Amino acid sequence: QVQLVESGGGLVQAGGSLRLSCAASGRTFSSYAMGWFRQAPGKEREFVAAIVWSGANTYYADSVKGRFTISRDNAKNTVYLQMNSLKPEDTAVYYCAATPKLVRYHARGEYDFWGQGTQVTVSS
Repeated sequence: QVQLVESGGGLVQAGGSLRLSCAASGRTFSSYAMGWFRQAPGKEREFVAAIVWSGANTYYADSVKGRFTISRDNAKNTVYLQMNSLKPEDTAVYYCAATPKLVRYHARGEYDFWGQGTQVTVSS
């Protein structure tokens, strides 16, 4: 069992930056691949970024590539999402998720555990 708690969301102007954190409970965090998803009002939850257990491989949605960076610190049981050059269309609730085996990193169904989400609002 893995429990996930996101933090770091807030209100920022377009062009600004935020860093989201996701703290995980459990001694097996380092064996899980982690992902970030987001859900805007009236839209489906969509993939943002994912990282394998070692941090060696990362994956991004085209819409955030070059602006967002996912990373993890297994010693701190935490995964991060650094978001730069934010746009109003990045406004959403951001969720982190964990999976013991990452195959289809972009698919919500691949992830077994989810956090409660943190709101990110980007003003124009």
